[in-house]
Order: sequence, then structure tokens, then C-alpha cells
Amino acid sequence: MTAVWTLFTLWVALALIASLLSMWLRVSTALTEICVGTLAQLILGTAFGASVLGSDEPWIKFLAGIGAIMLTFLAGAELDPIVFRKKWKEATALGLVGFFFPFLGCAAAAFFVLGWNTSASWLAGVALSTTSVAVVYAVMVEYGLNKTEYGKTVLAACFINDLGTVLALGFIFAPFTLHTLIFAAISIVVFAALPWATPWFNRRFGNRPSEMEIKYLLFFLLALGAWADSEAVLPAYIIGMVLAGTVGKDHVLVRRMRAMTFGLMTPFYFIRAGAFVSVPTLVAAPFAFFLMLAAKMVSKFVGVFPVTRAFKTPNPEAMYTTLLMSTGLTFGTISSLFGLSHGIITQAQYSILVAAVIGSAVVPTLIANAFYLPHHLLPEPDTEGRPQPAGAAPLQTAAAAKSE
Repeated sequence: MTAVWTLFTLWVALALIASLLSMWLRVSTALTEICVGTLAQLILGTAFGASVLGSDEPWIKFLAGIGAIMLTFLAGAELDPIVFRKKWKEATALGLVGFFFPFLGCAAAAFFVLGWNTSASWLAGVALSTTSVAVVYAVMVEYGLNKTEYGKTVLAACFINDLGTVLALGFIFAPFTLHTLIFAAISIVVFAALPWATPWFNRRFGNRPSEMEIKYLLFFLLALGAWADSEAVLPAYIIGMVLAGTVGKDHVLVRRMRAMTFGLMTPFYFIRAGAFVSVPTLVAAPFAFFLMLAAKMVSKFVGVFPVTRAFKTPNPEAMYTTLLMSTGLTFGTISSLFGLSHGIITQAQYSILVAAVIGSAVVPTLIANAFYLPHHLLPEPDTEGRPQPAGAAPLQTAAAAKSE
């Protein structure tokens, strides 16, 4: 156990360094954690060996995986049903163009410019078509935009975008089996029952020191995640959405879950994601990396920005939305790993894709927060000194407003 405790201490130290850097540099903690993971793997790996961080240790993979699941669940729980019904056309349009444009654009770049074969090119299109719910939600929570109508609309668009990615990966590469049908049937039953069962469970067993509500939610998140295998974050997002009217309105419960998630789990997820970037591979083939990163960002811009303007979204929100939807991480790395493990792409192609995916998590977000952050939407202190999203009051129900 000494080796485990030592390794855990190292990862917590890296998480602490990343948090301090985010404060000093005034950027999102998720981004500094990714960068710290990349630098730690480069420096420590060169000095002590490639396995020094233990990124493939089962317990680290578990903490990172559950961090992604909890992040996407919380992001889904932030989707206000009232806002979604009001903005469903905009969210759907943004999500669809956010998927199709980079899917086709990146596949074309890989096939015609890099000379990859057809299967590898389609896999590249799938991996780079994503929008990272984890990054977008982490950034919005940090700035308080998750409580605004604008933030909820963007999160809904992220869900539509990633749903397209998951379906594309399944239809093109993953065979549909009996396991798939059973999972779909069980998921439908669970999704339909949770909005009814959860309020009853919380009333009957909630508000206890044993945190029964969190254990209850973790059971369903992990159970469906185990069945979903490589797409575990998708049922977590849907569970969050169907419980947005119950769990999402329980601000105390959400705050406790957020503290557990951001304090312990997500640092492992983001640092591990950064550790996957092979700097020597990028140095050896910089053109391929920059091409795929540029293909994703340009195709996202060509698709998303005109749609934001068509829905009369003013600047800087339009550019901020476009840049945030250019991010990628969870599904991108999952898709790349799926391609590598099934022999669709080579190790070198995998490194290029993962580097481009992680680069898309860092570069667009840095640009967005540095130049296009919608300051007029940022939370303002209320009369009691608590953060209150600008313009959010008209969107809240009386009960929600009272609870805050």
C-alpha cells in the first residue's frame, strides 16, 4: 500500500499545483490540470520512466472514469427543463451542426491530406466531432454561467452534439448485439422511473449524515455506466437531464456532489487526459497535429457561428459559444481509444488524435476566456453577498428563487 499512497500523494500534489496556477493565471482549473498532466508526464517520465505517473493503474482509471461520469451527470442536472423547452430549436441546431461539420471536415482532412485509410479517417471524424461536456461544464461552473439561460442552452447543445458522436461511433464501428438491446431496454425503464422514484427516496431517506441521496445516485450512475462500457458518460448525462427538475433544484445536494466531484475525482480525469499527450510524437509530426486541431476548430466555426448569429445571439456570446463548442475531451479520447484497441488506427495516429483532442480542450477555451468572455452574464453579488447570475431571476420558478 505504500506505493499506492505515494502515487496518490503525487497526484494530489499535481492537482494542488494546477489549482494554484489557475488562480494565478486566471484560467479554468480544468485547463491547468490538463497542462500539468502533460508537463508532469514529460518531465517526470523523462527523469524516472514513462510509468512514473501510473496513469494506467486500475484505481486511477476508476477515479478518472467516475470523475467524467459525475461531471456529465451534474452538467445534465443543470439543464433547466423550462429553458430547454424554450430554446430547444437553438440547442438542437447548434448540436447538429457542431457534430456534422467537424465530423465530415476532419474525416476529409485525414483522408485527403494525411493519406489515412477510409476507416481511420472516419474514426478521426468521430473523435474530433465532439464537444466536451466536462470542459464546458467545468468552465461554466467556475464563472457561474451554468445558472444562466445562455449557459443552459449551450450545455443542451453539447448534449445533442455528443449524442451524434456516440451514435456515429456505434453505427459505423460498433456492432449492435443482444447486449446493446438489453442495455437500451433497461436504460429506458430506468430513465422513466427515476423522476418518480428519486423524489420519494429523498423524502423517505434523505437529509441524513450517511448521504443516502448521493449513494442512491451513484448506484444508478455506476450500474448503467458498467453496462454502457466505453460510453458510460452518455447514460450519466441523460440521468442528469431527467432529474434536472428534482436533483437539479436541490442546491444543497448539488453543492455537496460538486464538492466531492471537483475536489477528488475530476483532477484525476483531467490530469490523466493531459498525461496521454506524447510530446515527442508531436515534435516528430507537428503538421498532422496542427492540421487536425485546425480542421476541428475551423469546421466548428464554419458550422456553429452562423447558427448562433441566425438565432440573433450577440457578440461576445456568439464567439464564446463557438469556441466552447470547439472543445473536446471525453468522447474524443474514448473514440480514439476505441479505434486503437480495435485496430482501426495505429499508435501514431492515436497519439495525433488524442493530442488534437486535448489541444481542442485547451486552445479554444483559453481564447474564449481571454477575449470573448461575456462579462455582462457573469454572476453579480445579491443583497446577501451570494453570487447571482445576471438576468437569471426571470427564468427561475418561485420555489427555486426562494431556495436560493
